[in-house]
Amino acid sequence: MPIERNNVSVLGKGDRAMMFAHGFGCDQNMWRDVAVDFAGDHRIILFDHVGAGRSDISAYDSAKYSDLAGYADDVVEIGEALGLKDAIFVGHSVSAMIGALATLKAPGLFSQLVMVGPSPRYIDDGDYVGGFSAVQIDEMLEFLADNHLGWSAAMAPAIMGNADRPELGEALNNSFCATDPDIAREFARVTFFSDNRADMPRVAVPTLVLQCREDIIAPPCVGEWVHAQIPGSKYVLLEATGHCPNLSAPKEVTAAIRAFV
Repeated sequence: MPIERNNVSVLGKGDRAMMFAHGFGCDQNMWRDVAVDFAGDHRIILFDHVGAGRSDISAYDSAKYSDLAGYADDVVEIGEALGLKDAIFVGHSVSAMIGALATLKAPGLFSQLVMVGPSPRYIDDGDYVGGFSAVQIDEMLEFLADNHLGWSAAMAPAIMGNADRPELGEALNNSFCATDPDIAREFARVTFFSDNRADMPRVAVPTLVLQCREDIIAPPCVGEWVHAQIPGSKYVLLEATGHCPNLSAPKEVTAAIRAFV
């Protein structure tokens, strides 16, 4: 059952539902400071991708999760199990793309999409700037495979940014370290080699793109590209820096989402 498989939590009150989805190496706790502000007037759905948090790791299947479609299938199954209709999907990082795919797979399940730090492709390709070369991605994944804990300790502070608040980088590092190393390696490969650029013009629900001013994972030019490709989307450049504004600037993220929904 998807509810147990993905460690689904339902809280709050309200007629309309909001589903929050975490990014690579994280779990549903990454949304705690944002979700709580919507619990008074929305039904909040939090979950862990299979292999993350307290999900059922025995449900992990390398073939199913060899691309983001497998994760999007899980989102649809959760939504259907809960009887969702016209819900709001809020996805951070790779889950922004997972959410986009879910809206395409199950029209009517979600009527609004919020993308926080999205990237449809992380690798540069011709005129498209994703922020990384293929060589850089290969080196990063090799480092992750060779030394999961070392990779986490080195990358978490850089990804989080906000060097003046080292506790944030430590929180992300702890989350990375808690992830199963084998699954983390496979999910990282799926994430960083994904290419969902062709899906962006097909997104048919009202979409908000939230972009941080400084983000080494998804630089501003990527957020601008996503905004340009999704018909009628809205774009907000946050004052926040780093790749995880849901942790570093939850009030700003909350305000931007509330203005949209």
